Amino acid sequence: MLNTILIDTGPLAALFDKDDRHHLKMVEFIKGKRFRFVTTTAVLTEVTHLLDFSVEAQVNFLQWVLNNGVEIEEIGIPDISRIIELTKKYSVRPMDFADATLVIAAERTGIKKIISIDSDFDIYRLPGKVRIENVFG
Repeated sequence: MLNTILIDTGPLAALFDKDDRHHLKMVEFIKGKRFRFVTTTAVLTEVTHLLDFSVEAQVNFLQWVLNNGVEIEEIGIPDISRIIELTKKYSVRPMDFADATLVIAAERTGIKKIISIDSDFDIYRLPGKVRIENVFG
């Protein structure tokens, strides 16, 4: 059975950018474990932006998404008020839109693990001060 886990922009971009310093670690991470990845369209947008140096890398990434590489947790208009709350709460950091959507995805799905190359998720908390564990570190 696959473990379900959230995935942030950095590891996804690293997976499709052979020059990224995290590329090999991400390839090994995916090969070594069986995960069902969940992300948001905001993350997909960031990844394609980071891969804009190569149409081939962008297409490879999008093809991977199309082939069920990740599941998309939809974020809609009703979620904007929560994004505003989170943005205000973590304004010292500050929290970006994609990270806010991942926190909402965690709240909605109950997923408490993420793969991220950023330390931001060491700070963000779910209701009840529950930590989102970064398993990529």
